[in-house]
Amino acid sequence: MNKFLSLAVGLILAGLSFSQKISHELSMPNPETHYFHVEVTLEDFSEDTITLALPVWAPGSYLVREFSRHIDVVRAADINGEALKVYKTRKNHWVIVKGNSSRVTVNYEVYAFDLTVRTSFLDRSHGFVNGSNVFMYPIGYKNLGGELSIQKGIFSRISTILPPKPEGVANDGQETFMFSDYDELADSPIEIGNHEEFTFEAAGALHRVAMYGSGNYHIPTLQKDMARIVEVCVNVFKGDNPNKEYLFIIHNTHTGSGGLEHMASTVLNVNRWTYEGPAYNRFLSLVAHEYFHLWLVKRLRPIQLGPFDYDRENYTDLLWVMEGFTSYYDDLLMRRAGFYSEQEYLNKIQGTMNFVENTHGNSVHPVAHSSFDAWIKLYRPDENTRNSRISYYSKGHLVAATIDAMIMEQYKGKKSMDDFLLMLYNKYYKELDRGFSEAEFKEELEKFLKRDLTKFFEDHIYDSKTIDYPKYFKPLGIDLRKDELQKVQFGITTAMENGKLIVKNVDLLSAAKRAGLSPNDEIIAFNSFRVDQTALNNFMGGLNPGDPFVLIVSRDHELMVIQAEMGTMDQVRYVFDTTHKNKIGQYWLRTDEP
Repeated sequence: MNKFLSLAVGLILAGLSFSQKISHELSMPNPETHYFHVEVTLEDFSEDTITLALPVWAPGSYLVREFSRHIDVVRAADINGEALKVYKTRKNHWVIVKGNSSRVTVNYEVYAFDLTVRTSFLDRSHGFVNGSNVFMYPIGYKNLGGELSIQKGIFSRISTILPPKPEGVANDGQETFMFSDYDELADSPIEIGNHEEFTFEAAGALHRVAMYGSGNYHIPTLQKDMARIVEVCVNVFKGDNPNKEYLFIIHNTHTGSGGLEHMASTVLNVNRWTYEGPAYNRFLSLVAHEYFHLWLVKRLRPIQLGPFDYDRENYTDLLWVMEGFTSYYDDLLMRRAGFYSEQEYLNKIQGTMNFVENTHGNSVHPVAHSSFDAWIKLYRPDENTRNSRISYYSKGHLVAATIDAMIMEQYKGKKSMDDFLLMLYNKYYKELDRGFSEAEFKEELEKFLKRDLTKFFEDHIYDSKTIDYPKYFKPLGIDLRKDELQKVQFGITTAMENGKLIVKNVDLLSAAKRAGLSPNDEIIAFNSFRVDQTALNNFMGGLNPGDPFVLIVSRDHELMVIQAEMGTMDQVRYVFDTTHKNKIGQYWLRTDEP
């Protein structure tokens, strides 16, 4: 085809593709019912049928959550208000038979009563919207931008990173926002309520903080400390902050449940009393973790994680990098910001190391498999989890620390993981504008380290062999002692449930497993004495290896007598000693406080 003709055809097709219009209206007429009302208006779509889809998962949370189960009936009408036929072809696809109507209006309700960072919630105290849970998109038009109008109802404030419509008509009861495509709409959480909002400036960007729920927070302290976290994050990437404005949505609740990253915002769910004492540093570490995801995950990412397939799992072996490296950095950044002392920081790594290396699942579950299997394992822990799995968060943290030590040794402390991530960010995000494959990540790391890492990846990423941590930290002048211990231990965890002492977990190689104890057993008596959790712990604490005892348990309401004896379990303990740390070690453990 002639290149000029090709260009003309392309322009015509582009014009056609941009003639369609989409808008959403969100309302909450009865928030006490926990239902959001959504109205979608589709204009100038030429097809006879339009298929609307709702994602089955929320990016950043790798589990198929079946959000469509919260939608009851979907109704549609043409430009004249006449009802149109609607039918489903998949669990999350609705087909609208529109005929030649130039405008279609679709209405549905979403039940929202799950206040986590990855789901949506509505009651009379506030509304929280995760776009992937609530807003549908027309198949084939995911790149179509549009408008979102929100009827505030009984609420007074809306906090979202979506830009307001510039020429919108002033209306105290409604606010209208713009989105460039569905990904932006799905990736921009919305807090609606009567909440408090404050701001701070840091690293060249305005940061807004929406605080739902009461708590013991002190705004001036948060403004100062969160700004410090932002600055040390941006310093890793030599001052390249991808946003001019950023939004924190913080839910202060009784329990708290972590955080979820977005392109220009994050949602944190924390205990309302987290802002004093040791818990406050845990909060700031969570802030560091989610803010660092601006680069690692949201921009610097595996090729499978964007553009997203919202209909099914998006598999990658690299979550140990995305989440594990970020977990490594959240502690490291807390040290650089001056919130952890040198010893507190080392204690964090020691704690992770000793947890991972004393978890049986670490010896059978490679960290790459943990990443790939996130969709079926991470969010579905059970009574056998410790025996069969390891988290790519904690194990990836240790791999990141090891690789950082390798880089600092190679470059004599003049380069670190910071430089490697900056190189990847500049190449794959800023230059190529795409994610990287598993093979590309390994190749880039090998080129940066100037060494073949095939054996390292075979042993420690795709197999579960123990990393020789002392070897990798020795060049930093840091001794890492490994003690091998035998701990007197029966090998169960228990909990009181409705007045009953229930076995929750049984370690695979324990005396409890050999005796035949199982999860969900109710322990009634120890050596003929009735016990609760405290009494059982006291009895067990007085036993030596080999000491026999008798348990009476109930299994499925059938009484059983179990002959057992106290056992031991092999454990390792890693301890850092920085007495002889050299310039490289000093660089690693530095603080960047002004």
